Amino acid sequence: MQLTAKASSNHALLISIQTPQFKGDEAAASLAELARLVTTLGFKVVGTQSQRLNSNQRINVLGSGKMAEIAHLTGNQGMIEESDDGDDVDEMLFTELPSENLPFGSADVVVFDCDLSPSQLRNVENQLGVEVFDRTGIIIEIFSRHARTRTARLQVEIARLNYLAPRLRESTIGNKERQMGKGAGETTLELDRRKIRDQLAELRRELASVQDELKGRRSQRSELFCVALVGYTNAGKSSMMRALTGSEVLVENKLFATLDTTVRALQPITQPRILVSDTVGFIKKLPHDLVASFHSTLAEAHDASLLLYVVDASDASFRSQLDVVHEVLKEVGVDGITKQLILNKSDQLSAEQQQALMIEFPDAMMTSTRNPQDIAKLHKFIVSIAEDEMVEDEIIVPYTANGIIGEIRSSMSVTKEEYEYEHITFTVRSNPINLARLKKQMQNKD
Repeated sequence: MQLTAKASSNHALLISIQTPQFKGDEAAASLAELARLVTTLGFKVVGTQSQRLNSNQRINVLGSGKMAEIAHLTGNQGMIEESDDGDDVDEMLFTELPSENLPFGSADVVVFDCDLSPSQLRNVENQLGVEVFDRTGIIIEIFSRHARTRTARLQVEIARLNYLAPRLRESTIGNKERQMGKGAGETTLELDRRKIRDQLAELRRELASVQDELKGRRSQRSELFCVALVGYTNAGKSSMMRALTGSEVLVENKLFATLDTTVRALQPITQPRILVSDTVGFIKKLPHDLVASFHSTLAEAHDASLLLYVVDASDASFRSQLDVVHEVLKEVGVDGITKQLILNKSDQLSAEQQQALMIEFPDAMMTSTRNPQDIAKLHKFIVSIAEDEMVEDEIIVPYTANGIIGEIRSSMSVTKEEYEYEHITFTVRSNPINLARLKKQMQNKD
C-alpha cells in the first residue's frame, strides 16, 4: 500500500464518525479542519457525511445503510456487506458546498476524520471500491510533500513507513507461492515487511547522525538569546518570521506550509544578536509518530530563551488550538521557558472583538504582521526580555588582543570603553554563558 493521492482529479467525500466522546461542535470543527487538510493536498471536497455511533472500532466502521449511501456517491464500485445495525445516521454539508443531493459517482476518494485500523481500511476500500484515507494518512501525505530539508524528509519518511508497515497486504503472487510451497521460507508480505524494517533502521541511523550535527549547531548558538515561534499550523508564524527578520521564508495560506525549522537574526540587528526560529506547526490529533520524529525539530523550542505562542485570533477555535500547542510542547519536554501569547491577524478583527480578547487575555500582545507598528512593538518587547537576562561586567583587554576586542564589539553590548596605557577596559552587557566563555578564552591566551 502507498499513499497515492492524485490531487489534480480527486473529488473527496469526508466522513465524520460521531461518538458520545466526540460530537457536536468539536466534531464539526474537526471535520472543517479535515476539509482544509485535503484541500491542501489539492483535492476538491464535494461533500461530507456523518454517522452517530457508540464507537468507531467496529470492523466495518459504518452501518450498512450509511455505507450503501456512500457507495452510491462513489459509483457502487465495491461489494457492500449486509449488517443489522440501529445506529443513528446523519448528514452534514459545509455551507460553501452545494446543498442539493450529490450525484451518483461524484466522489472518487473517501476520507475519514479518524484513524482506521488496517483491517477497517481494507474493509471500507473493498466495499466502496475507491481509495480510502484516514486522518493520519492525509497528514503524513502533506508532510511528505512539504518536507524540504534532509532532516524533515528523514523524519517524515520514518513516520510514513511506520504508518504503512501494518497496512501492507499479501500479494497474489505471495499467496500462490505459499499455497504451492514454492516460497523460500518467506512470503512476499514477509519480505516487504522485512524490507521496511531494514529501511527504518537505516533511516534512524541517518537521522541520528543529522541530529548530532543539529545539536552541534544549537550548541554554538547557545550563547545567543533565541526566540522560538510556536503555534498551530497556519497561525501566521512564517509571516511573523519574515516581518521580524526580513528573511524570505516561505509564506503560504496552507496547513503545514513550514516543516523545516528556520533560524534568522532579529532585524534591526541588536548587540548581541538575537535569533528567531520558526518551528513546525501543530494540529489536533497529530500522529504520534510525527510528534516523535519531529522531536529534533522542536528542539529549537526546547533550547529557546523565549517562546512566542502565535495564534490566529480571527479563528474562533484558537483556544482549543492553543491547548494542542501546550500538550505537544509538554510531550517533547518544553517547560520552564518564558512564554508570551501573541494574538495574531488582528487586522481581521473588529475593534470590539480586539477589546474583548484583550479583556480575556490581558497579558497577550495583539498584532498584525501587516502593521509595521505592531512588529516594532514586538521587536522592542523581545529586546527588553533579552536585556533582562543580561548581566553587566568589566573586561580588561590588552591592545594586542585584536581578536578579543573585535569579538566583544560584535557579540556584546558595550556601554563604556576606557582606554588605558596598556589595555582597554570594556563595560559590557551580555548573557552569563557568553561572558564566561570569553573570559575562559582570554585566560587560555595568557
